Amino acid sequence: MDTSESSTEPQTPDPVAVDPPRRGWRRWAMDTRPLRIPAYRRLWSSTIVTAVGSQLTAVAVPKQIYDITGSSAWVGAASLAGLLPLIVFALWGGAVADSMDRRKLLLITNCGIAVTSLLFWLQAFSGLESVAALMVLLAMQQAFWGLNAPARNASIARLVPEGQLPAANALGSTVMQTGQVVGPLLAGALIPVVGLPELYLIDALALCITVWAVYKLPSLPPLAGSEKRRAGVREIAEGFRYISLHKVLLLSFLADIIAMVFGMPRALFPQLAAQTYGSYGEGLALGLLFAAIPIGAVLGGLFSGTFSRARRHGWMVIGAVVAWGAAIAGFGLSGNLWIAAAFLALAGVADMVSMVFRGAILLSAATDEMRGRMQGVFTVVVAGGPRLADVLHGTAGSAFGPRTAVAGGGLLVVAVMLILAAAVPALRRYRI
Repeated sequence: MDTSESSTEPQTPDPVAVDPPRRGWRRWAMDTRPLRIPAYRRLWSSTIVTAVGSQLTAVAVPKQIYDITGSSAWVGAASLAGLLPLIVFALWGGAVADSMDRRKLLLITNCGIAVTSLLFWLQAFSGLESVAALMVLLAMQQAFWGLNAPARNASIARLVPEGQLPAANALGSTVMQTGQVVGPLLAGALIPVVGLPELYLIDALALCITVWAVYKLPSLPPLAGSEKRRAGVREIAEGFRYISLHKVLLLSFLADIIAMVFGMPRALFPQLAAQTYGSYGEGLALGLLFAAIPIGAVLGGLFSGTFSRARRHGWMVIGAVVAWGAAIAGFGLSGNLWIAAAFLALAGVADMVSMVFRGAILLSAATDEMRGRMQGVFTVVVAGGPRLADVLHGTAGSAFGPRTAVAGGGLLVVAVMLILAAAVPALRRYRI
């Protein structure tokens, strides 16, 4: 493979001159300075394509399983079938990302995801109608995604200056959240027109664009001293020891776990839509509840200029998690659908702020030879937290009622986060 064109770019960005203060509406708008860096712009552009394309497959798989079985239980089982490979390969993928050229790993894993999407299309086009085959393919896809995500996220710190990490994370998170809104809507519009199998094919073709964008990135090998690092169980364990020795990293993970496990009430959305907001129309209520948090996150990203230049990253995480909990509690206390959706949108804004600064802390507080493993753990936390929340909220909702469970969970987030911030000062003291 000829990489002469891409390898001429710098692997580590030079410090960028301080920009003049932004005036007028530009003070509020998204900070786009990282897009001036060609390598980051290519990585970000590839995310735009995959953010929407991956959601097409995310809709198609449960739809096909339900069409075959007529059972929501099978749909839930398929989701769990993809969780274990994601966890295992994300942890291993973080160690791999610290031991080899991250650009090469991104090429391999994106090609693997594209091939999996083609196999999804082939089984649907051939009319196989096998739930077992779908679960195997889903497990393969999540394994490749687990290998891909740590390398992609860890690469950002090699492409943009430290001071622009929050802005870069805001750009990436906004695109991913937008994909969660646009992708399912597009899938719903395309299925009656082109059919379900073609959704897989569109995703596979979109991934070809991603592979090309990654191919154009500069080489991202391990820095001096890390060239001969292995990627085994010992290296994964070293990552967890590293987290335990760096309190700010541990606290950034705990902040997300607190917010998601105690405060993500999506398992109760169907019950709330039917019982609390049923007078507005159950379908409308359910769609609005699921869409409100991503919409709020997108709006937070579009106006991320209001916070992305903040230097007290620890306080931003603490404030964002507390705001998330308060908004979720407000949602639980709301009997009006539109007020409830507004509280969820505010929670989405808070979640965006939290994602931006937790991501910046992981990239700036960890050394480069550990960034892949930190991102691997981050991927596991992001994937596992909401699933644990589904179990917790489902149980609490059955025992105490959905609104009580939601409001109580939100207040618990506020209380636990404030206690943690007061007891362990490392997070609130962290700044760049």
